[in-house]
Amino acid sequence: MKIDNFKIDQDSRVFIIAELSANHNGSIETAIETIRAAKRAGADCIKFQTYTADTITIDSNKEDFLIKGTIWEGKNLYKLYQEAYTPWEWHKELFKVAKEEGLVYFSSPFDKTAVDFLETLNVPAYKIASFEITDIPLIEYVASKGKPVIISTGIAELEDIELALDACHRMGNKDVALLKCTSSYPAPIEEANMCMIKDLSERYNVISGLSDHTMGSTVPIVATVFGAKIIEKHFILDRSIGGPDSSFSMNEEEFTSMVKAVREAESAIGIVDYTLTEKQVKGKDFSRSLYVVEDMMEGDIITEENVRSIRPGFGLHPKYYTQILGKKVNFAIEKGTAFNDKMV
Repeated sequence: MKIDNFKIDQDSRVFIIAELSANHNGSIETAIETIRAAKRAGADCIKFQTYTADTITIDSNKEDFLIKGTIWEGKNLYKLYQEAYTPWEWHKELFKVAKEEGLVYFSSPFDKTAVDFLETLNVPAYKIASFEITDIPLIEYVASKGKPVIISTGIAELEDIELALDACHRMGNKDVALLKCTSSYPAPIEEANMCMIKDLSERYNVISGLSDHTMGSTVPIVATVFGAKIIEKHFILDRSIGGPDSSFSMNEEEFTSMVKAVREAESAIGIVDYTLTEKQVKGKDFSRSLYVVEDMMEGDIITEENVRSIRPGFGLHPKYYTQILGKKVNFAIEKGTAFNDKMV
């Protein structure tokens, strides 16, 4: 998968996305400064959400439209999205700032009109949000544009994932990545199930990654170890500005720390290699080997009291220890002498 100039495959570094979402709190100046902060924090990409309250729901006070069991308890869907949406007239300016900062940028569309609008801005990829994975007509329309499609699986069962993938494939688009996600805000760490990163990749032969709503950096680090090649995390300038997503978003300091930890985890994974580096070879000087630990006269019998396996590593390999026990030495040997095969 290639998004803009960023290549994503099993050998690439993790593609780290800072999700702006509603964290502009209604101010384009805040949105612009958030983009710049994301760059400073080490993000590769800034992602937006493209909808209006009217394209994502309807204005209704019926029971079905009241939110229950989340941090937005009791809120009306329409009013929440009125508060959270990113005005479409901002997009061109925000994309321009992202480009100036050297960040990849794209968005999650929530209906066909959003896709059409984003096409006019020539986005290099699309993201399907977790709750939209069941909107097969939307996924087909997005996939038909022939650009990479990243799909979050926060509410998905196996059938939902397979239907979404089939929708992309029907449109001739196999440039698809799947992100493990827990659609809970914030998400409990014990529900992260990061072993699914590897399973998604192997089961569906796709790039897999993480869209994370847990607190802290632990889950992104574990995801990296399990092979995640995309990590998305909500990003905010300062949680004190408030907003619908502020409580589970990372600030610049936290995001910077996460990026550093992910990059260190990538380095730590390394490759399968049993050859030793120069430092490791030198480290063998401190390994065990056989040494004379009591003064010995010519003809003395080698015992566990006068020859032992100790540090450092300049003597005979300890694998020969049982073979030399009970034999005689050929000449007098001073305590502290590295044992060698000429002595027996």
